[in-house]
Amino acid sequence: MAEAILSQALPLVLIACSLLPAVAVFLLSDAHSRARSIWTMAGATAKLIVLAIAMIGVQQGRLFAVELPIGPGMALSFRIDALALLFVSLSAVLWFVTTIYALAYLAGTPDQRRFFGFFNLCVASTSGIALAGTPLTFFVFYELLTLSTYPLVVHGGDRAALAAGRRYLRYTMAGSAAFLIGAVWLESMAGELSFGQAGQLAAHVLDDRAALTACFVLLVGGLAVKAAMMPFHGWLPNAMVAPAPVSALLHAVAVVKAGAFGILRVVLDLYGIELTTALGVALPLAIAASVTILGASMIALAQRGLKRRLAYSTVSQVSYIVLGVAMLGPVALAGGLVHLVHQGLMKITLFFCAGTLQKTLGIHEIDEMAGVGWRMPATMLAFSAGALGMVGTPPLAGFVSKWYLGIGAIESGQYWVVAVLAASSLLNAAYFLPILYAVWFRPPVHPWPDRDPGLAWRGAVWEAKPALVIPAVFTAAAAVGAGLFAAFAASPLQWAILIVEREYTLL
Repeated sequence: MAEAILSQALPLVLIACSLLPAVAVFLLSDAHSRARSIWTMAGATAKLIVLAIAMIGVQQGRLFAVELPIGPGMALSFRIDALALLFVSLSAVLWFVTTIYALAYLAGTPDQRRFFGFFNLCVASTSGIALAGTPLTFFVFYELLTLSTYPLVVHGGDRAALAAGRRYLRYTMAGSAAFLIGAVWLESMAGELSFGQAGQLAAHVLDDRAALTACFVLLVGGLAVKAAMMPFHGWLPNAMVAPAPVSALLHAVAVVKAGAFGILRVVLDLYGIELTTALGVALPLAIAASVTILGASMIALAQRGLKRRLAYSTVSQVSYIVLGVAMLGPVALAGGLVHLVHQGLMKITLFFCAGTLQKTLGIHEIDEMAGVGWRMPATMLAFSAGALGMVGTPPLAGFVSKWYLGIGAIESGQYWVVAVLAASSLLNAAYFLPILYAVWFRPPVHPWPDRDPGLAWRGAVWEAKPALVIPAVFTAAAAVGAGLFAAFAASPLQWAILIVEREYTLL
């Protein structure tokens, strides 16, 4: 009895850990900053504890699931499987460190109640997406994510922020409409669908091949907007007007990952490997991902603004996840799945550092970064680890992802993907290494301002607010550890392999 209650309660508790702080923060006045911080941090901490319980249970083979009726023949369905945990654990851990960072970054600024209310709501939406058991549930939280991130994108309130917000809404609402049409069309053919039942569409192959293909294009095309795949990526670089914690959230935790995760669910859980192969839609998807990987990297080379260069890097790197699943092989799939986590750790590190540079020294442009490594060594060491990881330098996390994708490409006979990965790494090096050279080996253009004496601690003066530096160092260390200890049982790579073995029985 108790086990049945736990099985049904756990998915709802995971979402409530973010949803309740969101409600509480909205109800508090702007003057209650301490209570706001306590609610947010308590929710983030509680979620990590609940997550640990769920991971132990799923590792032992348990499935946590529950349905909530919302109308005649309609229900919200939640399930915690290994794939859901991969995504929700990423969002939970990075939500915790991003909260610490955001509290320091936004200290003393107005409208914090609005910011942290929608910030927590955004994470709750991401959890709902990760745990969704049906396309209907996925769509509900996918839309909630759009509505909760819009106020964060326009948080600055100036003309640029409002324009970026309008563009964000235009893109994402169009993508949502495409996904909804595809999902409704698919259910009209096959009946009620749920994730985790690969092969449920197989009976319709002979009669509805064209319709199944069209639905696939609508579903994946709609999701590709949030995943920022070309040519649907235009909203992401413009959204860089948002504060650094929002950029970190968009690029590493929530929006782009929600799109990529949705594509994983469509290919693996709705259509399945066999049907995706039979319809011949995997190769076009792999080509689209490869074009995005290379095209976005080439555009990144021309960007002078640090956050815009990082944004195009995200456009490129998130498509590694799509490329991994599109190759339809077990090793490549493991590489794509683990990159969901690896990219998050590396990219949030880079955005934390970019925000700290902006907040502490007013640096926005890459040309302004010469010599800053010696002024802010901890921050720039973290930045260097994130950048080298993106390039694919051994033994960092990005290397592990690319290695598995490359081996997977060879095993599946798609040798051209190896050339894409090699060219991508060269482009990554071309737009990251000059930054690192300038940071560590070029003299500063102007003398840096002295460190703030107010940041003194035990005879030393911090290079910036500790709550801005420590999260970046933590995530950089995690990115290094994910690569260095990839063979350990608790590593993201081993969890990705567990998903492939258990959920899809491919290895």
